[in-house]
Amino acid sequence: MRNGVQAQVPVLYVGDADAARRFYALFGYTEQRTGGDGDSRWSYLRCGDLTLLLAEVTPRLVTVELPLIVYLYVDDLAATTDRLVAAGHPVEAAGRPEHAPGGECRTVDPDGNTVLFGQQRVLPAQTRVPHGGAEARFSLIREAAEAAARRGGAPARCHIGGPRGETCDEPAEVKLADSWGDTVWGCLAHADETLLNARGVFLATEEDDGLAAYLRARRTRPEPATQS
Repeated sequence: MRNGVQAQVPVLYVGDADAARRFYALFGYTEQRTGGDGDSRWSYLRCGDLTLLLAEVTPRLVTVELPLIVYLYVDDLAATTDRLVAAGHPVEAAGRPEHAPGGECRTVDPDGNTVLFGQQRVLPAQTRVPHGGAEARFSLIREAAEAAARRGGAPARCHIGGPRGETCDEPAEVKLADSWGDTVWGCLAHADETLLNARGVFLATEEDDGLAAYLRARRTRPEPATQS
């Protein structure tokens, strides 16, 4: 006889079981059974061997004010993110930690619970494109790359490289900088990874409205006329 846990069923108390069910369906959960009447309802969900029980009670259960985090590993981070965004749930990229080298994202379920989801397998560098909440930021990276291409002067190869010092043969397209004055050129994928994981890093552009132009304009402003 096995002496240990044979199965587990996490229980989430929710305000609207239907809304919660639709949300978790975006991660692949399907309703197996449902029941209840009057002041309580429940929905039993399954995704492969994983289960989740949604419980709705009236009046709503008073829970302790602690942050509840649900962590899910998904087989395709980009596809999951696309489904969430299409359904109106904002998604924020959270980097590529050691436990999720394929990427990690953050969203919130209809009851305000934080849902982190990560991908355990590593994607090839050329396909590491952020989605969802990172789309606007990545659009800026592409715009910076296009501006750098128009100006010319970028080195032939990415100078950032892989996380273990691997060289990268992709062309350098984006220039990054930080508030300490360090700069580096990188390909789109490694520049995006650096922006996510290195503190204080920003896109370095050479447009006319930078700090130097601002300071020059301050020095050339005429003195205000004095009243006699």
